[in-house]
Amino acid sequence: MEITQIAALIVDRLDSLSGEIQQQWNHPVGTHTRHFVVDGLLTDEMAQAIYEAFPRNADGFFDRQSFREKKKTLTDLSDYPQILSAVTYAMQHPSVVNKVAELVGFDRIVPDPSLYAGGLSMMFKDDFLNPHIDNSHDGARDLYRRLNLLYYVSPDWALENGGNFELWDHQVKVQKTVVSKFNRLVVMETNKYSWHSVSGVRVETPRCCVSNYYFSATSPDDHDYFHVTSFSGRPEEPGRRFLGIVDNHLRNTVSKVLRVGRGKNLVNKKQQ
Repeated sequence: MEITQIAALIVDRLDSLSGEIQQQWNHPVGTHTRHFVVDGLLTDEMAQAIYEAFPRNADGFFDRQSFREKKKTLTDLSDYPQILSAVTYAMQHPSVVNKVAELVGFDRIVPDPSLYAGGLSMMFKDDFLNPHIDNSHDGARDLYRRLNLLYYVSPDWALENGGNFELWDHQVKVQKTVVSKFNRLVVMETNKYSWHSVSGVRVETPRCCVSNYYFSATSPDDHDYFHVTSFSGRPEEPGRRFLGIVDNHLRNTVSKVLRVGRGKNLVNKKQQ
């Protein structure tokens, strides 16, 4: 299926739930972070096809492992089944971007064709993503990150599987869990306080996600600021919390001096 066809289906689904979406967004429950959840974004058959197009062993994916996270990611979709790039870039189609912007009340929102921080991700047993605040900008540091769009396609995913999306309070002490349910889209606001994470995966089945990010020239609070992706530990992980404070400070300093993004540029240089 073509990008435009998938985009049309997404817009139709968002349109059909516009009132519910705006209620969720304007009155978040269990968290201060504005967000909305849409189930059945596409047909189950399409979502299943997208899932089956992911390589079962994450062949070709970049393996990210540190105290901050353990997951596999991919941004170059050229060597993979066409449906993976089609659904990824359908989320960037002007009709979808405009519809999401309309629903959340944002002006002049743009997607990121470079997939600077987006693309595909796979998480296997014991993989995780610690509580963090996303990098404030795009790769060129010209635009502010404003929205995360996360589309989950692993069939029969349940709470007990782990690998679920979490939104935290300002002190990273209390979280709201959103199950990474099959054929579910989660859209969340990104700002200085939007702490979020992914709980540890407990099953062998891969948790598969299509990620996109929207940006704007205007900061979330109308004030200029910059920070790299900043990590903390869970409430029961004081050591990781302390390490996160030190690590965030060092990476912020390096990034500001060298004018690179979230550290991706440095990682790529080390790999060359």
